[in-house]
Amino acid sequence: MYNQFFGFAERPFRLVPDPAYLFLSIRHEEALAHLKYAVSEGEGFVVITGEVGTGKTLLCRTFLEQLDGGVESAYIFNPRLSALELIKAVNDEFGVQTKDGGGIKDHIDALNAFLMHKKAEGEKVVLVIDEAQNLDIDVLEQVQLLSNLETTRNKLLQIILAGQPELREMLDSHELRQLGQRITLSCRLRPLTLKETGDYIRHRIQVASRKSADIFTRRAVKKMYRYSGGIPRLINIACDRALLCAYGFNQSKVTAATADAAIAELASRGDLHRRGAGGFSSGWPLRLGLLGADGRDLPLAL
Repeated sequence: MYNQFFGFAERPFRLVPDPAYLFLSIRHEEALAHLKYAVSEGEGFVVITGEVGTGKTLLCRTFLEQLDGGVESAYIFNPRLSALELIKAVNDEFGVQTKDGGGIKDHIDALNAFLMHKKAEGEKVVLVIDEAQNLDIDVLEQVQLLSNLETTRNKLLQIILAGQPELREMLDSHELRQLGQRITLSCRLRPLTLKETGDYIRHRIQVASRKSADIFTRRAVKKMYRYSGGIPRLINIACDRALLCAYGFNQSKVTAATADAAIAELASRGDLHRRGAGGFSSGWPLRLGLLGADGRDLPLAL
């Protein structure tokens, strides 16, 4: 709706994990470097954790997109699966054919044959399991057994687990201590700082408009940060709404008052995840008379 008004080729704050929009904060850059190092060195297990909305899926998709031709990869998303279903899903992703009605051993044997073939061809094989906190204990134990697929010198399968912080707690548990001990690299994504939030907003706008543009004022960025707590997904939600408000008010910039209006509207819909963020509490309605005709910041009259 507002793309032409602001000169965007597409909406800059869409809630899709498009690698073109990846913003590398210090933590995200570190995590991506961990993943690349794991592939180059043949490390067995890597774990990436982070709160909801911190960009784990986008990071994983970017990593997979950047793999070279000598790496075969499989990506399992939101794996609410049994142990057998998981192995079947992995084989399906790799294109491994197995007999109908076979048990776990049959599927693992087929996977092992595939991995040995790839090893003979000099290729590496990577399995990424996203939202891994949804795996049951017995399924994680099966994942551990997959790490046993190896030669005397090398792992045949590199496994990357990405999930929310409770994944780390699961891996530290007594039941999964053997799996926990196999983790060679671990990294945690954290929310963006205030400065990173401003850089993140400018980055996404630049990608969407193919040019640099300071559409959000400094005070507006602070409002976005207070609302989101630095969580990229919440930044996207708030910024998208703020741009829509600015468009409705015929403003070329998102001011602090525009940001307040956007946050108030999110609050009225029950979308204010952080109560009190931006000076609002849930249930405050949006008033379209918050700005002057010239777009000046005016006090909220609620």
